[in-house]
Amino acid sequence: MTAVLVVNSGSSSFKYQLIEMDTETTLASGLVERIGEVIGDSVHSIAGVAATVSAAEAAAETHVPASADRKWKRELPIPDHAAGFAVMLEAFATHGPSLTIHVPVAVGHRVVHGGARFHQPTLVTPQVERDIDELSGLAPLHNPGALQGIVAAVEAFADVPHVAIFDTAFHQTLPPEAFTYAINADLAEKFRIRRYGFHGTSHGFVAREAANFLQRPVEDLNQIVLHLGNGGSACAVEGGRSVETSMGMTPLEGLVMGTRSGDIDPGVLFHLHRRAGLDFPEIDKLLNRGSGLLGLTGRGDMRDVIIAAAAGDGPSQLAIDVYVHRVKGYVGAYYAQLGRVDVISFTAGVGENAPLVRERALAGLEALGIRIDPERNAAADRGARIISADDSAVTVLVIPTNEELEIARQTLATVG
Repeated sequence: MTAVLVVNSGSSSFKYQLIEMDTETTLASGLVERIGEVIGDSVHSIAGVAATVSAAEAAAETHVPASADRKWKRELPIPDHAAGFAVMLEAFATHGPSLTIHVPVAVGHRVVHGGARFHQPTLVTPQVERDIDELSGLAPLHNPGALQGIVAAVEAFADVPHVAIFDTAFHQTLPPEAFTYAINADLAEKFRIRRYGFHGTSHGFVAREAANFLQRPVEDLNQIVLHLGNGGSACAVEGGRSVETSMGMTPLEGLVMGTRSGDIDPGVLFHLHRRAGLDFPEIDKLLNRGSGLLGLTGRGDMRDVIIAAAAGDGPSQLAIDVYVHRVKGYVGAYYAQLGRVDVISFTAGVGENAPLVRERALAGLEALGIRIDPERNAAADRGARIISADDSAVTVLVIPTNEELEIARQTLATVG
């Protein structure tokens, strides 16, 4: 069997999946978190079905072998990513599946920002590691953690190739008029200021899965993909190529998100600095971590916002109005950019599981040939499915995303 290990590293955690590629089956998945945190004297292990972490300061590791349908959770100090990979290898050895039987042929790594430099999956070399580090200025919250994970993984799996998969790569097909900001051109070039776009792995996967589901060539379809999760972005896909997307130089631009503001007048930042006395780190934290649904309601999870809105909470009702208003605006804009839309796909946590959001985001667009079937939309199905009415000129789908599988596919294709 051909297995690929997929790693998604952050500064204080990493997720992993071991995927058997002949059947595209997940053999095991896990999470190592709270890397580098100081813990108390009482370190303990928990075995069996998922347990609640009882020590808030403890570093935790959870390993889920798919065949056993059980979770093992341990709490122990994990000072760095290298120690985290040692814990992961121990989990495979103890709980399976055995990496001596399911030997990974490659390791695929998710990297958020590839700038304009990386257009495709790339074999990791010392130079690529240096490039990822140099690009950390564009993604200071993401690329450093990804690089730490790559370095630790290369040490743990020294005998197999490692491949970097960049969130921005899918959007390297944006035309200049879509990625160029109207600011001083010399400054923009010097400091690499342009639209890069994110969630590219998900957008590309969903666009291809939608075409497969409809049994049509992806090259024949104009699509709008709505990745609505804690982070959210829209993408216009023409013939399988990204031609417009809502996130910009950073993941802050675009749709309303769980804790991010999305589109905002830049003058607001100057106003907050001058009149509210906020410095730029405070403004950065406000817009990225204290805005969006959280800023409007005190709740960062759309599920909680919907429940509160149904109970009559005014701020939550307004938050949903603002959220769907922004989505609908991007659908209309991308319809105009594409000229013809064949498919609209909802994906990610909110997109796949919130019928209310899907219904309201497309309500009133019947003149554009977009019509949702209420019963199909409300159905409890979890797989790929059509939710548009039979007389809808635009097919509306729900397509579950699987970024780990897409990373594994690209990794395997890269190493041959």
